[in-house]
Amino acid sequence: MGSRGAGRRTAGAAVAVVAALVAAAGCTVQGTGADGRPPVRVDHSKGAARTPSGGGRHTKSPPAPQAPVLWRPGDSGRDVRELQARLRQVAWLVDGPSGEYDDPTEQAVSGFQGKRGLPRTGETDTVTWQRLRRMTHEPGTWELYLMGGQPAAPPDPRCVSGRVLCLSKSSRTLRWMEDGRTLRVLPVRFGSRFTPTREGVFHVYWKSRNHWSTLYDTSMPYAMFFSGGQAVHYSYDFAARGYAGASHGCVNVRDEGAIADLFAWVRTGDKVVVSG
Repeated sequence: MGSRGAGRRTAGAAVAVVAALVAAAGCTVQGTGADGRPPVRVDHSKGAARTPSGGGRHTKSPPAPQAPVLWRPGDSGRDVRELQARLRQVAWLVDGPSGEYDDPTEQAVSGFQGKRGLPRTGETDTVTWQRLRRMTHEPGTWELYLMGGQPAAPPDPRCVSGRVLCLSKSSRTLRWMEDGRTLRVLPVRFGSRFTPTREGVFHVYWKSRNHWSTLYDTSMPYAMFFSGGQAVHYSYDFAARGYAGASHGCVNVRDEGAIADLFAWVRTGDKVVVSG
């Protein structure tokens, strides 16, 4: 009996120690179990919140930085006009330029972005603008203010394939087109009703950079002949007088820098279409 009582006292002392340790840890001890040991209940209401360890926490990677937006729907001005002129060069926009970032401009930008794997936002950010600039040339005054901002007539169907000088008497324009894409648009002047420019489909058969007309005793720089003595060329008179005059059947260009570029691009054999 003595040894049994001593064992019970030792067990009781052990239980007391456990209870003290549990209490110090923020737990409570209530009652005793069938084996004489008190059941331990953990009170979580007063304990500090535990932070789970391991890979249970889900973290999101920071979003990729977006390119700064230069222009968006509702904007207007000269920069928007240049954007529209460049979109026209790559055949994503038909109307304008108007200088207003309208719905057609937003749709054109979105289409351009999607074609090149960029986010289709319809807003012109720096990445979109740099890509468009690499694909186009600096628009001139005529391209920026083409048709006074009014819709431009679609090109003649005969102009939509190959390399073509597409000339329209109705809009008084020259389009340089390659495979249906308009790469340059210039204002031009045609012959008078007494010396009309012939209409139809022709081909450039001769180029003469510093041509002089012996028939009319006048200079015809950057001449590209397509029908007899009729040619596309630079005209000092057109540059000075505008549409107050007319040619003797040739197609006059008044922008000397533009016709110089065009002369370099056009090859002998390229198609020429003159429509009424």
